[in-house]
Amino acid sequence: MKTFPLVSWLQRVAMAVGLSTQLAWAQSDLSVYTDHLVNGFQDWSWATRALDNTSPVHSGSKSIRVNATAGQGIYVHHSDFSAASYSNMVFWAHGGPGGGQKLTLSAVVGGQILSGYALTPLTANAWKAYTIPLSTLHAAQATNLNGWILQLQSGGGSGVFYLDDLTLTARPAPSVVHVTVDATHPLRPVDRRWTGVNVAVWDGNLASAATLNLVKGLGTTLFRFPGGSLSDEYHWASNRSLTNTWQWNTSFHQFAPQAKAVGADVMITVNYGTGTPAEAAAWVRDSNITNHYGFRYWEIGNENYGTWETDTNNQPHEPYTYATRAALYYQQMKAVDPTIKIGIVVVDGENNYSNGYTGHTATNSRTGIRVNGWTPIVLTRLKALGIVPDFLVYHYYPEYTGQESDPLLLQTSTWWASAAADLRQQIKDYYGAGGDGIELLATENNSNAGDQGRQSTSLVNGLYLADSLGQLMKTEFNSFVWWDLRNGSDTKGSFDPTLYGWRTVGDLGLIDATTNGYPAYYAFKLMHQFLSKGGTVLPATADDSGLAAYALRDGNGGLQLLVINKYPKLTNAASIAITGFLPLTNATVTRYGIPQDDAARTHSGSLDLTTNSVGGISSTFTYNFPPYSLTLLALNAQAPLLRIQTAPPAGSPPTFELRGQPGATVELQQSLDLSHWRPILTNRLSSSDGVLVQSPGGAVRDGYWRGIYRPDLN
Repeated sequence: MKTFPLVSWLQRVAMAVGLSTQLAWAQSDLSVYTDHLVNGFQDWSWATRALDNTSPVHSGSKSIRVNATAGQGIYVHHSDFSAASYSNMVFWAHGGPGGGQKLTLSAVVGGQILSGYALTPLTANAWKAYTIPLSTLHAAQATNLNGWILQLQSGGGSGVFYLDDLTLTARPAPSVVHVTVDATHPLRPVDRRWTGVNVAVWDGNLASAATLNLVKGLGTTLFRFPGGSLSDEYHWASNRSLTNTWQWNTSFHQFAPQAKAVGADVMITVNYGTGTPAEAAAWVRDSNITNHYGFRYWEIGNENYGTWETDTNNQPHEPYTYATRAALYYQQMKAVDPTIKIGIVVVDGENNYSNGYTGHTATNSRTGIRVNGWTPIVLTRLKALGIVPDFLVYHYYPEYTGQESDPLLLQTSTWWASAAADLRQQIKDYYGAGGDGIELLATENNSNAGDQGRQSTSLVNGLYLADSLGQLMKTEFNSFVWWDLRNGSDTKGSFDPTLYGWRTVGDLGLIDATTNGYPAYYAFKLMHQFLSKGGTVLPATADDSGLAAYALRDGNGGLQLLVINKYPKLTNAASIAITGFLPLTNATVTRYGIPQDDAARTHSGSLDLTTNSVGGISSTFTYNFPPYSLTLLALNAQAPLLRIQTAPPAGSPPTFELRGQPGATVELQQSLDLSHWRPILTNRLSSSDGVLVQSPGGAVRDGYWRGIYRPDLN
């Protein structure tokens, strides 16, 4: 992992938050200017201004000083985000000594300036509050809001004026949020590779017994080694990078036994940037032939489309070159061990990361359009060489240095659906039917690709981890690998007071240099508990995006419901309705949130997940979810009193009994058509009282009967 260029980050966040729900978020207010621009807003103004004016100020210590002529404006810009969570644009303005300035406030949506709203003239020598509904600005439901322009009009004062405390106010929270779960329409199977974590050679404690116990408790099911961008400089046999004479803290042969002891799958990133196909093939041989590690997943390079990546090829970061050389890696590595799976580095967007190269193009088989983006050229070239990659490798970081925003970060997880659809379409368009079996694997995800600040070690990043994985589970991505286990602390990122949290360092790791877990560690641990029984992903929705709901029908027949409360201060009352599943009246509740995070600060109380039991559970029930929390409800199904394996065989008693709790289900291992049986001493009952009899395919053969049956001999 290394930083993305700013333009890449803007494109990713613009597309990600543009997909966010249009339901009212009812989050906290979104500050735009508080002594400086915050929450990722940028100054795109074309009037003379100073954003660090010290007098006059409305609050704090700074304001915006503007000295404009007619037609000039102040523009606070953001990449696309959803306005549906907010109601009003609020700010304070001061007319300076002369006053009387006439301003027009306009929203910018999708890069277009909408018709403006004329404000009342500014007041001389006094601050005045302006509250403008987003509906007035024609932006109330915009999913791609970019900010606002305050433009000076002619016919009024043109002297210096001041602005302060620019804020988007949140919509009111609903009194009850409705959560629904549909257990009758599973989306896809759970994949064990969804609880993966990157590990790195710089981690001097990686091979320790303490780390082994930690990752076992964490529930890690997939390790990626040797460490992001370092992979394109790393020579595995010497445990060195580039021409360095010193070795890294943890070698491959120190890491491998740890992975085997945990029982996790392993993905190795081989050196494309400064390595050779022969070096990669030798690594496969050493791992799987000589030492019998059986490591199955191998990817060729890391983010090789990015100019931040070390690449000593004659044409660095060029997609045609990458695909041509990747084919050699593929052939030589598979020749050593044909059972391994090999992945190719890609990006979403068929025009992205051409990196200035124009010598090769690819033609979209569906549209006929020629492009020179990274992924189309890589796929086209591999197809021409007869190489079918086993999987495509995708990374996602929604933020970049200094652009952190807690509420807007928690809008970005919906990006996974768009990325999956985009990559599958590119496979169809540029590889064709031969690529239908290519998997999509996400091998890096975290909130921020740049310098780390408060958000990375805050509870918000833990919420983001859970929400990101929850959204990914509804797509065809078959892995989720968090960056990373231990990364190292940083103080170069943002520690702005608008960001939630109390830690004084940033860190993309789950744990610090020892074994102290950040909130993301506990979120990861809870997500493993959510997924540990396998099963199938179910549709789950909440009608307010301040709550996110995810559900599974687990491998033991129970139902797991995860709810994330994204409200920083509000406890949410939720009405929960489950279709197609009848739970017992008690459920196990596992939670992580503000009390546990505060315990790490105060050294008082439990830092770990809390678990307890709750009653009053049924197919419809209510539950309160505390602010900034992850809550996992584990529900067990009502069991029938009698499970019938088959119709009574010849010679068995001529009658059998069907009983169960009201609404329970008797499951049949093979079809039993009760039309050939007749009830004795029984009455047909309503669906709310009776026993539902189902065949293996789920079709109801006969239902809502209670009593004793015998063969119909007539």
